[in-house]
Amino acid sequence: MQVKSLPTTPSELRELIRSREFAENTAGMAPGYVQANLAILPRDLAFDFLLFCQRNPKPCPLLEVVEAGSTEPRQTAPGADLRTDAPRYRIYEKGSLVDETLDISEHWRDDFVSFLLGCSFSFETAMERSGIPLRHLEAGTNVSMFITNLQTVPAGVFSGPMVVSMRPIPKDKLVRTVQVTSRFPGVHGAPIHIGDPGAIGIRDIGSPDLGDPLEIRDGEVPVFWACGVTPQAVAMNSKPSLMITHSPGHMFITDLRDEDLAVL
Repeated sequence: MQVKSLPTTPSELRELIRSREFAENTAGMAPGYVQANLAILPRDLAFDFLLFCQRNPKPCPLLEVVEAGSTEPRQTAPGADLRTDAPRYRIYEKGSLVDETLDISEHWRDDFVSFLLGCSFSFETAMERSGIPLRHLEAGTNVSMFITNLQTVPAGVFSGPMVVSMRPIPKDKLVRTVQVTSRFPGVHGAPIHIGDPGAIGIRDIGSPDLGDPLEIRDGEVPVFWACGVTPQAVAMNSKPSLMITHSPGHMFITDLRDEDLAVL
């Protein structure tokens, strides 16, 4: 199913996802609306993770914390169901990925606390409006994501490396790219690194740890943003008893408008 044939409102897209008619990456979906990363943890780990997010606002910008047992993100998407309304989920047990599924209803527990974190897909509409090309949208693929040598600030049981997303940007668009994305700190904001991938521990820019490879053409520079997939790298490093997340690139689409999170 092509993006152009899909509905563009968040509620209609979530209905399509809930009915399992769409289970692909959500880059370019619902332009103008905020997309979110998802992390779900048992209540006894929730405070440590909340503290982790507060200490690491670039990779983990909090949009909403959903109280224990509730499946409805009432602040960001009233009526939605976190068990069914992301296209794909991943389940980690003691640091190991044990399952990838379209529906976590059978795994749900009353002590689960859910965290919605900002996603950089959310500022891509503003980038396009500013004339900044985005190759993954042109190609209909996912962004490239890399596990870096940049360490997050530990909190409780959680620690580990930062994950970044990468987009090739024309050199003459770099300043505008920083200006545009810095207006959206709630969805990762300005880049954390521009240029040399090796400086942040990336050995092969053509072989991402997650997502799809993106060609970097003459006159372009790789630009890196903190990424909300970081909790998954942290889960593998810290080995909590259980963590459920979205699959990389398969985001939860909220009812918030991008501009709701913009700063002057």
